[in-house]
Amino acid sequence: MQFGIMAMQLGLILPSGQAVDRAAVLAGPARFDIAALVERLADAGFSLIELNTELELFLPGCFDATAVERLAALRAARGLTYTVHLPLWSMEPATPDPHVRAGSLAALADAAQRLAPLAPEIFVLHATGALAGEFARASLPPAAKDLILERFHDMARASMSELLARTGLPPRRLALENVEFPLDFALRLAEEFDCGLCLDTGHVLAGYSGHYSLEEAVSLFMPRLAEVHLHDAFRGETEGSARVADHLQLGEGELPLVWLLHQLAAGEFRGPVILELELAQALPSLARIRAALG
Repeated sequence: MQFGIMAMQLGLILPSGQAVDRAAVLAGPARFDIAALVERLADAGFSLIELNTELELFLPGCFDATAVERLAALRAARGLTYTVHLPLWSMEPATPDPHVRAGSLAALADAAQRLAPLAPEIFVLHATGALAGEFARASLPPAAKDLILERFHDMARASMSELLARTGLPPRRLALENVEFPLDFALRLAEEFDCGLCLDTGHVLAGYSGHYSLEEAVSLFMPRLAEVHLHDAFRGETEGSARVADHLQLGEGELPLVWLLHQLAAGEFRGPVILELELAQALPSLARIRAALG
């Protein structure tokens, strides 16, 4: 296994307590140096870094051609390995609306093609977005809900077919993440397109992907497991109200870390394990992993 960290480090991009120049914000964001951030993460001891392309939504140009050249040079100089999280904010590749789906597909394909020169090990995809998640949460008659979710599945299927055709990505380098949508839909898509799967531990523990235990999810995903998003989470109730939290430092939720590491080792998983945490959470979490591994 390779342990890495996400580049979505909002605490480093805008440290807490830093004054915000409102005029500058209204005028447009200053150019953000993603390579400098990646180098800082490498200095902290991470040689595997997931590049989160959704940062471009608020930091336009942060993954332009110049940035990709700098990231490639840094990769060569520091011996780094990259994975890429394709954009998810504002994306809905599963929507039945053809205009929104076409725009989402164009944005996903553009991000994959621009970052392809970095030779990422894995491209992670949310095949369904916030709209599909809203209907997955909705209280609807079972027959109606099944029909609606199948419609989202059909649209996600069409988008995946087009994305693979446009980008030429080998299917096993594309990993579908379990998101706020029933986990079995990701399994069906992965089987059909012979692509990989990205297990997000926090999404399972928080109940976002349906009523699956982590043990069930690991067993189902293992044959196609290409990447793991690792963070702690919990789901419970207090006085009748649901309490859910994810993206917690390891040890702060319900994740059975030792069990999970043993399962990954037993399954001979050697792919990327990305800590979806801020650096201040990731460093003690990495120390906990090393202690668990002995």
